[in-house]
Amino acid sequence: MTSFSPPVFTPPATPSTRPDLQGTFGMVGSTHWIATASAQAVLERGGNAFDAAVAGAFVLHVVEPHLNGPGGDMTGVFVTADAPSAPRVLVGQGPAPAGATIEHYRAEGLDLVPGSGALAAAVPGSVDAWLLLLRDHGTWDLGDVLAYAVGYAREGHPVLARVSSTISLVADLFRDHWPTSAARWLPDGEVPAPGAVVTNPEYADLLDAVVAAGVGAASRTEAIDLARAAWRERVGAAVEEFVTTPHRHSDGGDHAGVMTAADVAGFEASYEDATTATFRGYTIAKTGAWGQGPALLASLKILEGLDDAALDPSTELGAHTILEAQKLAMADRDVWYGDPAADSDDVPLTYLLSAEYAAQRRALITDAASHELRPGDVPGRATPPVPPLRTEYATSAPAGSLPGAPTGGAAAGVGEPTVEVPSVVELPSVVEPVETPVSTSATSDSPDSPSHTGATRGDTCHIDVVDRWGNMVSATPSGGWLQSSPTIPGLGFCLGTRLQMTWLDEASPSALVPGRRPRTTLTPTLVLRDGEPVIALGSPGGDQQDQWQLPFLLRVLVGGYTPQQAIDAPALHTTSFPGSFWPRTWTPGGAVVEDRLGDDVIAALERRGHVVTRAGDWALGRLSAVTRDPATGLLGAAANPRGAQGYAAGR
Repeated sequence: MTSFSPPVFTPPATPSTRPDLQGTFGMVGSTHWIATASAQAVLERGGNAFDAAVAGAFVLHVVEPHLNGPGGDMTGVFVTADAPSAPRVLVGQGPAPAGATIEHYRAEGLDLVPGSGALAAAVPGSVDAWLLLLRDHGTWDLGDVLAYAVGYAREGHPVLARVSSTISLVADLFRDHWPTSAARWLPDGEVPAPGAVVTNPEYADLLDAVVAAGVGAASRTEAIDLARAAWRERVGAAVEEFVTTPHRHSDGGDHAGVMTAADVAGFEASYEDATTATFRGYTIAKTGAWGQGPALLASLKILEGLDDAALDPSTELGAHTILEAQKLAMADRDVWYGDPAADSDDVPLTYLLSAEYAAQRRALITDAASHELRPGDVPGRATPPVPPLRTEYATSAPAGSLPGAPTGGAAAGVGEPTVEVPSVVELPSVVEPVETPVSTSATSDSPDSPSHTGATRGDTCHIDVVDRWGNMVSATPSGGWLQSSPTIPGLGFCLGTRLQMTWLDEASPSALVPGRRPRTTLTPTLVLRDGEPVIALGSPGGDQQDQWQLPFLLRVLVGGYTPQQAIDAPALHTTSFPGSFWPRTWTPGGAVVEDRLGDDVIAALERRGHVVTRAGDWALGRLSAVTRDPATGLLGAAANPRGAQGYAAGR
């Protein structure tokens, strides 16, 4: 990476919380040290980046169950050593089940897809995607790759404090409404203490059975395909049997799910070419518009035409400009993006990412913060409707029963929003910061409070791997966290909640339609230079994933920061658009910033009209990254210090 140029950007803080790792053998960064160590162990034993990423991902299912699970989804973007200039997307986002129609949900008395419960579940896609990647680009046998996850599930691992706190928030929901989850997560009726060794023998048994399905196959490829088929068969049958029983959802009502074994059997993960855009000589690779990834590309294209001084996230001008560019990109995301029906026009990404359109959008940025949702127009296309713009949301639950919303609305923080915004434990900058436990803003013990509906904060995981041959992968697994919906007997995990990103509005590009994918927030990133991959990065965080990656990219590609310096630097994001997660509210002009941005900059943002929320010094983002210098073969890695959980490793 380039060296820092003091006259352009605010100098990075020194020392960094962690070193920028460097080596020539292989590098891993992820959101949990056990997953990082497992992936690195695969590299040490001769596996490639894809073997390592799959091993680490299945470990994440086990050690970060409050953030992802086998019933969830994932997206990945990767390049192979044989085709370094051709980034590909791994599509592990399942579609809406056949029975998930707008008519059915409205008949259930819903005007939004719930944020928890089986009605919120898309068809699970994560596991099949990982197995597909292993089959086509890995080298190891499936049993060897899954041995790490099976070992931790069967023999146990130390439970994170945030897992314990998440379980405590939904313990009454489990006891009163989700008894299978109580049996899984409340041994002897109590929340596991932080550091206690916990196991998941049902999941270990399932993985063993899946591996056994391929024993005796004629080839490694056939063995993995037999395992994929066994997974679909076992999971589909268990899901169909279980979700027919109504259970509590985030709206406060009890509903049955609609997913069937046929839905699960009908999904197969796939690949597609990455969507790309150029920025200052680099090529950035993302998912298509069935994900939010192109919004990062749109932000970069808007910012590309500005002087470097306007791109520094640590200054008043830079922070303001970045927030305004993100608002414009997210407005287009919420109006134009979605998984198109087979008989409809594609999302007009070529125009939305063009230099001509970026110039039009750039001209809308003024000295004052916008409080409007301002999607753009596309020539020859009717602009889809703007989503409902609500700062509060009332559910069907009894008035006042959900704290934080007097009319019955849910407390903030449903779905996949990331770290808790209130206070954190402040430590010196050279010490790894510690976040407060994940929580909701609710404190009530009322029977229909968020703790009784599953309306709690969730999150996501991330993993990046690069090997000595030049294979590089960035992937963001999510969904199916333990608080998503009831644990399914015989599987040891629950379904995800990705359908909450769809609208019960036929005119929306993100309408709930059977067989179509919800417009996911999962958005890993690859950066290429001169046809060679140089950075893989990503972050959990729902709507904030690309918003936190943008300052990282600006600081590294323009400001000359090292990856670790960029991860450590103060983060910020806007909330001035409808959230992707139930109850889908927004804060006009909203800006969330880390206090380390500085009192002077924060006050200046407020004078410009931003509605600022201070998040604490170390609260926003869980980025990790790996790097490769094509000229020398030098590899690098960096990981997030926030929460004292993510780690990088390599040599």
